Amino acid sequence: MAQKAFRVAERATAPSSSAREHAGGVVVPFRQKLLSHHRHYLATWLIASEKMGILDASIESSPDQQTADPSLVVIWVRENADPAYLISLRGPYWVLTDCLRDNELGRYRTFSEALHTIRPVLPLHASA
Repeated sequence: MAQKAFRVAERATAPSSSAREHAGGVVVPFRQKLLSHHRHYLATWLIASEKMGILDASIESSPDQQTADPSLVVIWVRENADPAYLISLRGPYWVLTDCLRDNELGRYRTFSEALHTIRPVLPLHASA
């Protein structure tokens, strides 16, 4: 599927033959967004992780965001009034950040993998 999308994108942009020789192909970045199944998975994960110290979560828009679609998931733990974790969208990746230490913890292909890193309370699903 990814190869097919790449070939379609390559034909759509139609770079010159000299550009193809130097660039080795055209890369078209795809951007994910929070969908209804992500919201459902977050709600399920939040309930399951309450016993492990997770207090709350919210879905918000980034201050520098140009679209109306929310792209941040903020997560609080019981021990601190400040947000503990932030999951943001960067291209095809879900980026998990420890807000208390301002440290990136990892980049994940699925939303469920990012939540699993915080608290592994649900089985991993490739689609979430």
